[in-house]
Amino acid sequence: MKNIDVKEFIGAMEELEKERGIKKEYLIESLEAALVTAYKKNFESVDNVKVTIDEKSGDIHIYSLKTVVAEYPDPLLEISVEDAQKIDSHYNEGDIVSLEIKPKDFGRIAAQTAKQVVVQKIREAERDMVFTEYNDKKGEIVSGLIQKADGGIVVMDLGKLEGVMPIKEQIPTEHYKVNDKVRGYVLEVERGIKGNPQVIVSRSHPDFVRKLFEFEIPEIYEGLIEIKSISRDAGSRSKLAVYSKDQNIDPVGSCVGQKGVRIQNIINELNGEKIDVIEWSEDPAVYIAAALLPAQVLAVDIKEEEKFAQVIVPDDQLSLAIGKSGQNARLAARLTNWKIDIKSETQFREMLEKQAGEDTTETEE
Repeated sequence: MKNIDVKEFIGAMEELEKERGIKKEYLIESLEAALVTAYKKNFESVDNVKVTIDEKSGDIHIYSLKTVVAEYPDPLLEISVEDAQKIDSHYNEGDIVSLEIKPKDFGRIAAQTAKQVVVQKIREAERDMVFTEYNDKKGEIVSGLIQKADGGIVVMDLGKLEGVMPIKEQIPTEHYKVNDKVRGYVLEVERGIKGNPQVIVSRSHPDFVRKLFEFEIPEIYEGLIEIKSISRDAGSRSKLAVYSKDQNIDPVGSCVGQKGVRIQNIINELNGEKIDVIEWSEDPAVYIAAALLPAQVLAVDIKEEEKFAQVIVPDDQLSLAIGKSGQNARLAARLTNWKIDIKSETQFREMLEKQAGEDTTETEE
């Protein structure tokens, strides 16, 4: 059965393969499956049916598939050995015979079905391509215009699809407005309503800061400096531990830049969020002392098995070491992955005197 419209769709499929990378074979297979459904629906058939399309001519062939049986065949699904061998003497019991069907007026139905299938599959393929494209961007930074910002979820226009920034992924101190251009970290790519891909964007994730440093600091991008750890209270303060195997490279100085020029671009992107860059050390005492910057540290007593550190600071540095609402100590503990107890010099001395008194009492007893 020949149909000019279907032939035209074959040509359109070839163009789609060239322009959008949607495989012609994929579209033809989908069309053949849809034509089987269309045939059964329009002709109320329960037969086992196969449809094939000649890619060059556009000819459509419909076959009823019947299983060869020895006796008492179901005429809709089976054929006797005797009748099968009249078609071809090589047929035996269990074989499948393909009998071509030529229904009237199926050309019009085929053309309608072809149009529906091609449009549907183009949409599906485009969604898949966009999903793949953005799934490959997971862990990267994207830019977009804010479409919706009403105090809840922020919706961004990323060009080919929408980005969604849930409340927990927003920086608490930021206020987003429609048409603002913002950057965010691709946290996840999901299948949304009707299979449309949706990007979950974050500005509060610690790795957003990591990617900003990769963008701004060439030595990090090139692998000369490694970010060992990050801890963050989004909108307030971040701490980064950096390290370089090259002794000629100052990892902290490279990140901060002359007069703080390099790091200032990152601070501006984060709307003034404070950033402490410290040098990572394999010596936990040195590392923990650095992590408590900007506070000065007098001593660090390490208990390796418990991953516990007792830190002593000057009396006038205690509040700075702990930070407002314990933030500095909390971020240092997250950065180093150590439990940290901070005491002032006076507190530590009083603690020692108390222990000494308790030891004396026990000895007297």
